Amino acid sequence: MNTVDVIADFTHKIENDLNIEPKDQMPEKYRLHLIRQISQHAHSEVIGMQPEGNWITRAPSLRAKQILLAKIQDEGGHGLYLYSAAETLGISREEMLEQLHSGKAKYSNIFNYPALTWADIGAIGWLVDGAAIVNQVSLQRTSYGPYARAMVRICKEESFHQRQGYEIMANMMKGTEAQKAMAQDAMNRWWWPSLMMFGPHDSDSPHAGDAFAWKIKRKSNDELRQKFIDKTVQQAEVIGLTVPDPELKWNEAKEGYDHGEINWEEFKRVINGNGPCNKQRMTHHIQMHQEGAWVREAAAAYAKQQS
Repeated sequence: MNTVDVIADFTHKIENDLNIEPKDQMPEKYRLHLIRQISQHAHSEVIGMQPEGNWITRAPSLRAKQILLAKIQDEGGHGLYLYSAAETLGISREEMLEQLHSGKAKYSNIFNYPALTWADIGAIGWLVDGAAIVNQVSLQRTSYGPYARAMVRICKEESFHQRQGYEIMANMMKGTEAQKAMAQDAMNRWWWPSLMMFGPHDSDSPHAGDAFAWKIKRKSNDELRQKFIDKTVQQAEVIGLTVPDPELKWNEAKEGYDHGEINWEEFKRVINGNGPCNKQRMTHHIQMHQEGAWVREAAAAYAKQQS
């Protein structure tokens, strides 16, 4: 199939909302865009295990420990689904990890903030995973089949994570004054980074145009952020938490909340490797990857022997 036919077939499928599958011909720019986005998503899931993993031994009850372990296990699984989806585009797991370790590939800015208290685990589940759900529900309709199908299960599991976090925060708001203050402090520190998770305004994103044209993306960053705010503000009010935005107010005309300006300079600083925990997160990931080399080698040797 020549280039003209490839583009014509690809365009026909996109215009008719047909999934692009791994064996289909596709433009190289589409393939590279997906590799960048899916691998970044996978890296985020795996790096996101770190701030929560630090609290497994300090969870306040056996039930809380079991739930947290299950949640972290889910996130490892999400990384596996997504790396596998990216591999169908012709890139190896090793190459994706090399890009992560070298700094060529990014992961979500949110995971470069520290989890200082148990309330932070609640805030991560409620706010961070809540933001992830809003973004990922629309990805169930993304144009690349393996990515869309992976998102179906991921979204179901993320909804469990969001409920786990909200339960932690709700219970703390029923506790002592010190527990309430701890929950509010976590809310104050995680609110704005959670809004940054949706990315900059689409007008400031170099990849947004292609993402919409190819139906990789169905909703704008600002649309998704607005949906998250409208839903989460009401949840905060129910349990007595205050959203740390003095400019937050209901806008009757748009039937949504107006909010204050996001600190995009902080977003750029963290994305570029200068957040509170960037070096810590990457150093830990590289160390664990190196220490686990023998497991990968043994698995490969066993698979070769069996074949």
